[in-house]
Amino acid sequence: MHLPYIAPTADAVLSQALLDAINNKTKPLGSLGRLETLAAQLGLIQRTTRVRIADPAILVFAGDHGVVAEGVSAYPQDVTWQMVENFLADGAAINVFARQNGCALHVVDAGVNHVFGERPGLLDRKVAPGTRNFAVEAAMTRAQLETALEQGMALVRDLPGTVVGFGEMGIGNTTAAAAIMHKLTGLPLSECVGAGTGLSAEGIQRKQQVIAAAVARHTDITDPLDVLATFGGFEIAMMAGAMLKAAELRKVLLIDGFIVTSALLVAARLQPAILDYCVFAHCSNENGHRLMLEALGAEPLLQLGLRLGEGTGSALALPLLHAAANFLNEMATFASAQVSTSAQ
Repeated sequence: MHLPYIAPTADAVLSQALLDAINNKTKPLGSLGRLETLAAQLGLIQRTTRVRIADPAILVFAGDHGVVAEGVSAYPQDVTWQMVENFLADGAAINVFARQNGCALHVVDAGVNHVFGERPGLLDRKVAPGTRNFAVEAAMTRAQLETALEQGMALVRDLPGTVVGFGEMGIGNTTAAAAIMHKLTGLPLSECVGAGTGLSAEGIQRKQQVIAAAVARHTDITDPLDVLATFGGFEIAMMAGAMLKAAELRKVLLIDGFIVTSALLVAARLQPAILDYCVFAHCSNENGHRLMLEALGAEPLLQLGLRLGEGTGSALALPLLHAAANFLNEMATFASAQVSTSAQ
């Protein structure tokens, strides 16, 4: 299958123009801190010194995981479809935060083990009713992987706006994400596995043992797409495809927590320049997320102790994108405001 090529955003001339525009605002140099580097990043993505945050949207991908049969989650699999119903009823945290911040929300059935039928607000892109149990066999076939990637790319192709945020829902998906992280970073499994939805210490140990046995069964799997097919979920694969397409279209990617970052990890191994387009919303409290961000060289905007998923971190970080764009576009310069510059 054809995967998008992602061009790096590096542009020395534009970088200098953005730096000059930022430094000429009525403020001491660097005094807006992280907002200044964010404004410069937005400018490089959009190839302009006048950036736009237009029609932002968050895609929430939902899918089930066969590995839940191994007792790796504190919650039953039915919670996946029940939470999708909650999204559709406008009752989840992501609904509240997206609405609060004027962000469109799209809920995608990538592979939930439930029949929803035609529902307003639900995008049916179901590859299959959940993955297979990767403790026994590969989570998905190569054909299913390619379908998920292509569906994700198509979703973004049809999406207006300059910013795409990513979220997910899927009981068992922290197990899949931890396995992907371990395989693609080489970090010890103990540093990749966490409590997920709230496992006890014994539950975390069980989860680690399940992943370790599965990894031992597939020691020869190293290619990023093979790792995704072996251990991933349909929602993770569809996110990876959507991310690649969004970056190809020079959209800003708002990256949420642990599971979303695992999808990006795959995408970045395929097209490293995708990282130029990513704004990392936060560092979650899920064990492993900080190390995954470090492996990607990422600097998150927020540290709020979140570990919910759903794209909630993406929605909460969106006002910071608006702030970065607005100060760059609207703040007075020393010359326009007739304010004296520093003598230093």
